[in-house]
Amino acid sequence: MYQNIDELMQAANQLAGLTLAELAERCGIIMPSSLRREKGWIGQLIELALGASAGSKPQQDFPELGVELKTLPLANNGIPLESTFVCTAPLLRQQHISWETSNVHHKLSTVLWVPVFGDRQQDIGTRMIGTPWLWHPTAEQEQILRQDWEEIMELIALGKVESISARHGDALQLRPKAANGRSLTQAIGSEGTLIQTRPRGFYLRSTFTRQLLRLQFHL
Repeated sequence: MYQNIDELMQAANQLAGLTLAELAERCGIIMPSSLRREKGWIGQLIELALGASAGSKPQQDFPELGVELKTLPLANNGIPLESTFVCTAPLLRQQHISWETSNVHHKLSTVLWVPVFGDRQQDIGTRMIGTPWLWHPTAEQEQILRQDWEEIMELIALGKVESISARHGDALQLRPKAANGRSLTQAIGSEGTLIQTRPRGFYLRSTFTRQLLRLQFHL
């Protein structure tokens, strides 16, 4: 769809200043009355508007450009409202994965961030798209992410997945990731045998994305 990253950025910049209601109308999408059961709706709307092709596949949203798309919900004061989902976490066969070959590294190598301003109690349609920007981790940022990933993956490999809390990791954290609490998947248990546990996902802490905002916009 896009010949290069400049074309993608041009399309993304054209969304800045639009409300979600205006963008939904432009895309022919009906807005939900609440995000409680449609938690990913804003991200899906932005993906649709920009023609992201990956969907839920374990690849970047714009694989031909090597770019991942992430929406960043912000309060009207510019503070991130929540952590940012990166990808699902592998709970088996970790010995075959290194940081360089991991999906986290792949997804975060180049990210198109699209901020969306609006307080939690604010009507969905009045929330506004901010100025997008392209991010590549600095050497220091990548080292922090790598260290968090390696420590979490080691705990998973040692059968300690159930003891990993959202407090682990400075920038990257592991949290349950499922549509409901009844979804289960296999993992290594504390006795070294297979157990059933909730799927997990890697998330960027809101403190980390807040730092990215400060660096980008000199806040």
